[in-house]
Amino acid sequence: MSRLLLDTDILINLLRGREAAREFITSHMEEDELCCSVITVAEISAGMRPHEEVATRRLLDTMNVLGVNRAVAEKAGRYKGDIKSHSLELDDCLIAATAFHADAALATGNGRHYPMGDVRKIVVKM
Repeated sequence: MSRLLLDTDILINLLRGREAAREFITSHMEEDELCCSVITVAEISAGMRPHEEVATRRLLDTMNVLGVNRAVAEKAGRYKGDIKSHSLELDDCLIAATAFHADAALATGNGRHYPMGDVRKIVVKM
C-alpha cells in the first residue's frame, strides 16, 4: 500500500461536494493510505464556517494526519530558500516536505504551487 498525501484544495473541494474530488479520493481509498499534513488541518480550520465543523471533523478523523518534525521543517526551509519564486509559500513547502519524508505522492489541484522536483505529484483537475 502506498501513501497519498492530499493537499488542502483536494479536501476543501471534497467538503464542498465537488464530484472530481470525491471520485479521485474514492478511486484511491482501497489501494492507498490517505494522509494529510497538519498544515492542511490548520488551513482547513482557518477557513471553516461553524455549520461545516461536523463534516470537516468527520473527514479529518478518517485521515492519517502527518506531523512536522525537524527534518520536515529543514527540508521545507531548503525548498523556500532554493526555489526562486516569489509565489512559493512556506505552507506549501511544509506540505511538500511532509510528502517527501513520508514517501508519499502529493495529490493537488494546484501543481504550480509545488515546483519541487523530488516530490511525486498527482495533479487532479477540479
